[in-house]
Amino acid sequence: MKSLKELYRIGPGPSSSHTLGPQRACRLFQKRYPMAHHYEVELYGSLSLTGKGHLTDAIIMETMKPKACLVFFKNKKDLKHPNTMRLIAFDEKNQEIGDMIVYSIGGGAIRVEGETSNEGKDVYPHHFLKDILEYCEAHAMELWEYVNMFDPLGDYMDKIMDQMIKTVDGGLQKEDVLPGDLHLKRIAKELKEQADECKSAVEKEKLLLCAYAYSASEENAGGSITVTAPTLGSSGILPSLVYYYHKNLGYSRECIRNGLKIAGLFGNLIKENATISGAQGGCQAEIGAAVSMGAAMVAYFRGGSSSQIEYAAEIGIEHHLGLTCDPVGGYVMIPCIERNAVGVLRAMDAAILAQSICNVREHKVSFDMVVNTMNYTGRKIALELKETSLGGLASVVPIR
Repeated sequence: MKSLKELYRIGPGPSSSHTLGPQRACRLFQKRYPMAHHYEVELYGSLSLTGKGHLTDAIIMETMKPKACLVFFKNKKDLKHPNTMRLIAFDEKNQEIGDMIVYSIGGGAIRVEGETSNEGKDVYPHHFLKDILEYCEAHAMELWEYVNMFDPLGDYMDKIMDQMIKTVDGGLQKEDVLPGDLHLKRIAKELKEQADECKSAVEKEKLLLCAYAYSASEENAGGSITVTAPTLGSSGILPSLVYYYHKNLGYSRECIRNGLKIAGLFGNLIKENATISGAQGGCQAEIGAAVSMGAAMVAYFRGGSSSQIEYAAEIGIEHHLGLTCDPVGGYVMIPCIERNAVGVLRAMDAAILAQSICNVREHKVSFDMVVNTMNYTGRKIALELKETSLGGLASVVPIR
């Protein structure tokens, strides 16, 4: 598995595979063909079907400046990957001087056809949680210490934590309407105000978590800078938990950093053995993965054992199996923003449930088992329900 730097990335919303990935592909192509007079980019699969709503064309043209770039939305079957793009460079006589086919494989990561991946080398010696847990037990270490041993991150997790907090803070200040044809009003600030006035401690906690999740997700939907956790479509869950535990409950930065490392380890395992791409696995790969990561982090915050942390992460994925990705109008808004708020509550519940059940019996479904099932389930989800906006809610919710 690769470094957590390849999982947690800072970049522009609203979609890690549709904006951050294409942005990185364009920058790579520019370096290879700096002499080009102008460029063209052809988008295929999910990049073509939902590219407008996901601002794919906008990020491509902005990245290619000051040189001109035309973006074409194409229809082609039998793609090697559902997020495929072809970049073409031309000279001043409009003669093609080079091209590159790129796959945006999820979480902002890209792969160039015919080339060895440049997304970083493998740093972890294990590929399944079972082996990681056995290693930790043999060496008397916690999961965050395992990350430290093989993945020296320096101050990187501080940067991730700071950006998550900055994103939530930014969203809590805004009251405008999100861009696009849905004309969706931001509500994070109002949710926070309701939470502050709430008399019930239990209800207040839930409303605060939802407000923070809405805030980060609305910032993402508006194209602001946020963190892939593990994707931008699911980038409201971990920032909400980070913000709540640090700002409201006073957990130390060190504790939050360790929690993010544990969450990242579980996200890495999902990315390695299944997928975090909504175009490949549906929203179970995005929200399901984020809930799993969040549940593991909360279980750690609650003082859970490695077994309890695993069970929390397993619950987080298991009960999102088969979740579809059907963004209305191709925007990362409906059902995405609300789904992040629901997801953060499910992460909290999964951690509590796991800790309680582990006190009375052993669980029979391992995290590795459920990730394998998730991978299988993702392949079985119909194409129109995997980030194409061709079915599900995307086909029945009207756009004004």
